[in-house]
Amino acid sequence: MTLSWMERRSLRLSNLFGFLACFLMLGAAYYMEHGMGLEPCPLCILQRMAVAGMAVIFIVAMLHGPKDWGRFVYGSLMLLAAGTGAAIAGRHIWLQSLPPEDVPACGPGLEYMMSTFPLSDVLRMVLQGSGECAAVHSVFGLSLPIWTLAGFIIVGLFGVWANLKPRQRSIWL
Repeated sequence: MTLSWMERRSLRLSNLFGFLACFLMLGAAYYMEHGMGLEPCPLCILQRMAVAGMAVIFIVAMLHGPKDWGRFVYGSLMLLAAGTGAAIAGRHIWLQSLPPEDVPACGPGLEYMMSTFPLSDVLRMVLQGSGECAAVHSVFGLSLPIWTLAGFIIVGLFGVWANLKPRQRSIWL
C-alpha cells in the first residue's frame, strides 16, 4: 500500500512547514544573540543544534517524499531529535529554577572546552550546566528555555504526526 500522489504532496508540504518553523526558531535565536546582544550559554547552543537537527530531518524528508517505511524512519528521527532537545531544554529550565546558592559555578566557554577536552567530557560538562546557564532571560514573561521546550514539543509532535499519520483511505478502494 503505497501513498498516492496527493498524500505524498501533502507529506512534502507538511515537512516544508516543519522546516520553516525550525528556521524561524533558529532565526529568533540568532536575532537574540546578534541583534539583542544575548550571549548563548552552552545549553542554548545544544538546543540550537537539536533544532538544526530537526530542520535537517524535515528538509530531507521533504525532498525525499518518502513512501511507506521511509515515513517511519523520518518520524522516528524527528522524535529522537525533538526528545533530545526537549530534555536539554528541561535541564536548562531546572538549572534556572535553582536557588542562587545551589547554582553551579561558571565554567569555561564552549569553544575552549571543545579545543581542550574530549567530546564525551565536553558533553558531560555542558549538560551539568554552569552559572551562565542559570541566568534567566524572559520574553513575554517566560524564560527562553521554556519557549524552546514549547517549540520542541509543538514542532516535534507535528513532525512525528506528519510523517507517521495513518494513510487516508479512499472510498473508491
